[in-house]
Amino acid sequence: MNAKAIILLSGGLDSSTVLYQAKADGCDCYALSFDYGQRHDRELIAAKAIAKAGGALEHRIISFDMAQWGGSSLTDTSQELPQGRPIEEMGEEIPTTYVPARNTIFLSFGLSYAEAIDADWVYIGVNALDYSGYPDCRPDYTDAMQNVFRLGTKRGREGNPTTILKPLIHLKKTEIIEMGNRLGVPWDKTWSCYAGGEAACGRCDSCLLRLKAFADLGLEDPLPYITRG
Repeated sequence: MNAKAIILLSGGLDSSTVLYQAKADGCDCYALSFDYGQRHDRELIAAKAIAKAGGALEHRIISFDMAQWGGSSLTDTSQELPQGRPIEEMGEEIPTTYVPARNTIFLSFGLSYAEAIDADWVYIGVNALDYSGYPDCRPDYTDAMQNVFRLGTKRGREGNPTTILKPLIHLKKTEIIEMGNRLGVPWDKTWSCYAGGEAACGRCDSCLLRLKAFADLGLEDPLPYITRG
């Protein structure tokens, strides 16, 4: 019997690669996505497609409303999304697209789901290199959350804690794409744009990082874009 794994799946480039890696690791995959009051549901459409293509045994979408207290341009439509930022400036400060404590909430749901079905792993696609400066995408954060997994659960207190796996944590975006290519991730089914819509904006931080990585590899991103940078 294969080990069970919870995959935190946004439908983006990183989390989709993580699902395919978990499958390659021989796990029975249970995908978990979140409808948390974000600007659009385009990423959830992508998550459903990726979960199916990637062979997840289950795909659950948890709904709750973080937009009611705002605090992020991803949940508060009165705030403008950052666009056209130079990539070399990303990571210098925490941008308005940071959603307060989002990964802590997501990992908590993943932990609860994992303990309920006796899953050994929770996979998350956090990345500490080519990223927008989020505090909850860094190794010291995931190390601290691993301690929560150990101390805050029956499994953990009995010496068998669910483990957080973050296979992309030290990879550049180009390396993630290369990894996804080896694993067969269907990039045309993924979604990264913060703005939503039928075509990606090509100007938000997420689009710019993604487009640059494909271009650096001499590849063309198969997603439709309003503009490509």
